[in-house]
Amino acid sequence: MGSFNTSSGESFILVGFSDWPQLEILLFVFILIFYSLTLLGNTTIIILSRIDLRLHTPMYFFLSHLSFLDLCFTTSTVPQLLINLQGLDRTISYGGCVAQLFIYLALGSTECVLLVVMAIDRYAAVCRPLHYTTIMHPLLCQALAITSWVGGFMNSLIQTGLMMAIPLCGHRLNHFFCEMPVFLKLACEDTGGTEAKMFVARVIILVVPAALILVSYVYIAKAVLKVKSMAGRRKAFGTCGSHLLVVFLFYGSAIYTYLQPIHSYSEKEGKFVALFYTIVTPILNPLIYTLRNKDVKGALWKVLRRSRDS
Repeated sequence: MGSFNTSSGESFILVGFSDWPQLEILLFVFILIFYSLTLLGNTTIIILSRIDLRLHTPMYFFLSHLSFLDLCFTTSTVPQLLINLQGLDRTISYGGCVAQLFIYLALGSTECVLLVVMAIDRYAAVCRPLHYTTIMHPLLCQALAITSWVGGFMNSLIQTGLMMAIPLCGHRLNHFFCEMPVFLKLACEDTGGTEAKMFVARVIILVVPAALILVSYVYIAKAVLKVKSMAGRRKAFGTCGSHLLVVFLFYGSAIYTYLQPIHSYSEKEGKFVALFYTIVTPILNPLIYTLRNKDVKGALWKVLRRSRDS
């Protein structure tokens, strides 16, 4: 296995699902449908959050950021995967691979921080309802959103920089995009030190936010149980339950992929887990927030009636 020359314009071969040629057509149709629904669903949430005055609240401000993140997140990998599944081009340059890795990690890390921000918003709404509008001031909401984006991109910059310093051997990436664990498996030398640094960065961006979210929801659950009105409890649990479901789906798959040792990482299993958090989770977010939320459904029906009457 020869050393990979990063300065000579050499390319990687993305193996994708070529080991299962009988699945490629089925996966192509499945992924194309889900990708189209992801674009439609998340774009709809962004538009509704802009045009409906009832949705001009901190919750929907952050939700529109989450939808935009999901649009970018899935678009960073899916178009290339669709080309790969058709067998048209399975190669990607070193520069293209590093760029994809950086963008993908940046968007995923940003979502990790943003989900914490959304948990803080729900905590303020449920546990401090009388002071909610004062606490979640528009300027604070903007600052929290900016912090999420900056924190995510800084984490990606650190991890991508560490990855680029590792000499690589081989040209075959046994995945459908430039995923970090698969990259590390091509290392020509011992990566124990680099992996330790990356692990610390991943704990900070994955475990710490997940712990903060769980703590916030413990307080939220206590506050909701004190509400005497069953309707009030149902509404609070419905809104917060949607967010918590998104959190479990996203963090569960991310922790499985990034917190296990590289030597125990299964590339075959990793592909299907990656399909879940790159294809399935982004479409579930708009479904969860719309089907379980009266405000969003009301805004959507209002727009549909208006377009039908015109």
